[in-house]
Amino acid sequence: MIRDNETLEALLDSVRRFVRERLVPAENEVAETDEIPESIVQEMRDLGLFGLTIPEEFGGLELTMEEEVHVLLELCQTSPAFRSVIGTTVGIGSQGILMDGTDEQKAQWLPKLATGEVIASFALTEPEAGSDAASLRTTAIRQGDHYVVNGTKRFITNAPHAGMFTLMARTNPADKGAGGVSSFIVDAKTPGISFGKYDKKMGQRGAHTCDVIFDNVKVPAANLIGLQEGRGFKTAMKVLEKGRIHIAAVAVGCAKRILRDALQYSLERKQFGQAICDFQLVQAMLADSQAELYAAECMTIDAARRRDDGQNVSTEASSAKMFATEMCGRVADRAVQILGGSGYMAEYGIERFYRDVRLFRLYEGTTQIQQIIIARNMVREAKANA
Repeated sequence: MIRDNETLEALLDSVRRFVRERLVPAENEVAETDEIPESIVQEMRDLGLFGLTIPEEFGGLELTMEEEVHVLLELCQTSPAFRSVIGTTVGIGSQGILMDGTDEQKAQWLPKLATGEVIASFALTEPEAGSDAASLRTTAIRQGDHYVVNGTKRFITNAPHAGMFTLMARTNPADKGAGGVSSFIVDAKTPGISFGKYDKKMGQRGAHTCDVIFDNVKVPAANLIGLQEGRGFKTAMKVLEKGRIHIAAVAVGCAKRILRDALQYSLERKQFGQAICDFQLVQAMLADSQAELYAAECMTIDAARRRDDGQNVSTEASSAKMFATEMCGRVADRAVQILGGSGYMAEYGIERFYRDVRLFRLYEGTTQIQQIIIARNMVREAKANA
């Protein structure tokens, strides 16, 4: 749902210019230093990018899901690490508070998140709990007006820079399933929180992840999201469902950039006395990539529109996330092939994208988890209609 086309187009123009003039020129520096310049992060704050999804009453832009998708299609035509800076605040880090938090919790945290004063991080994954989120072991035991949290979270995006965590922890150790999990807002400065060293990843240099260790961390009971125990898993699933449409849009945006670079190379590179774009086998790779990219973009926008309309989009969100991220991987692979030996060399950037986009098929639910969700939804609907 587009609320105001003129306003949205002005925002998109600003994002396009920001990507073209600031982010693309900084790609090599970020890849070499593994750091995003603070000046760029500040410009993201100034553009309002940290508050894309936060309601206007709290200082955000309050974009609809479809509007968010269109912004991401532009913002992600550069190294995905830049999007990662705002991603956890715009998405999984803040949305649990927005969806299920109390009025007091929203008023306390959302204005700080909207301005980028505080970066949010989503602490769900553990050493023994990834795709099986309901099996998490981190505990939060009530003691008077506090919960005492113990456990370790793994691969937590933006953890080294976070001002707060949306934490998933088990409040009922006797309940080993989803019903024993609750969600909390945890100030990152709370005593007892420590961090592991930065993870050395395949790609996405500049986007930092690490372990977060909670050692007898006292969290006020007032920070239990919604002030109800046992709702954490449901909150996480709602957050991740929205996040899957978000990641689908990220994948489409990256694929647009990758394909554009591959096409440009094919126009300039000559073999056997002609540009390689004139070779039919190269054209086949370009055409397959364009068709798949178009399909993924349509799926993502459709899922976003359905969500804005209030529909249950569990199947559509998983379908878009699965198809778009797998598509992006195939487009990156073909781009390396089109560039040939140059595609394997760091100076052309395609090999960096090839490594960067591999992560899309893993986080916010692996491809295999999306397959399970889609199939289970299909079977459940078929049985209900039998």
